Amino acid sequence: MLTVNFKRLGVTPGMRAIDIGAGLGRHTFELYSLGANVTAFDQNEAEMAEVQNMIEAIRLEGGLPEGAQAEAVVGDALNLPYEDDTFDLVLISEVLEHVLEDTRAIEEFVRVLKPGGVAAVTVPREWPETVCWWLSDEYHENIGGHVRIYTEAELGYKLRAAGLEVTGTGHAHALHAPYWWLKCAVGVNNEDNPLPKWYHKLLVWDLMKKPLLTRVAETALNPVMGKSQVFYLSKPVDWKARRDARAPKPA
Repeated sequence: MLTVNFKRLGVTPGMRAIDIGAGLGRHTFELYSLGANVTAFDQNEAEMAEVQNMIEAIRLEGGLPEGAQAEAVVGDALNLPYEDDTFDLVLISEVLEHVLEDTRAIEEFVRVLKPGGVAAVTVPREWPETVCWWLSDEYHENIGGHVRIYTEAELGYKLRAAGLEVTGTGHAHALHAPYWWLKCAVGVNNEDNPLPKWYHKLLVWDLMKKPLLTRVAETALNPVMGKSQVFYLSKPVDWKARRDARAPKPA
């Protein structure tokens, strides 16, 4: 289940990419299959171990574009262990809504992105997320949970303030919004209620079979109720000069 459209990012073999907050690697594996030299980066050691095992399995299976490489790294998104201007592509999907110091996280990923590089940032969309918060405190009042609801304008402002240019926006996962509303309505940890169980089976069926009906329906509904907001971005080639021009002059 991909939130980002990689065609819009122009992924090419050999491109160095980092998937920050990679989780179980759904975007990492797609980048790997497209030939990128990709790093899955996350603070969860157990998930990074699983991702590394899957990377090895994919490598042994073969069929990858020449030069494709992948690794899983454990670390902190607020202190990325990379030099400035390291990556051609940065992806940070469904992460910033969990981070108290979101401006710092944005500054960090911009720092490691090369001038001329591209990025994609995704967060839960404002109005479907607001419904979840209204239905359930349990949905967001937990350790590691969502700490804010972004408006499109707010996130766009923070990304531009870090010196990035917004090259496009989009929405994804319209069919997932009702699932989370059902979960919030019956209890997010209630695994026995038949309504979200049935809807989850529908989502799995859709993911595996990709029937035309649901694919067309989601494409049509994404602009209206897509659960995720996506920003496509670029770092200007003259980013450092622009940054220095914005910096306060010494008295």
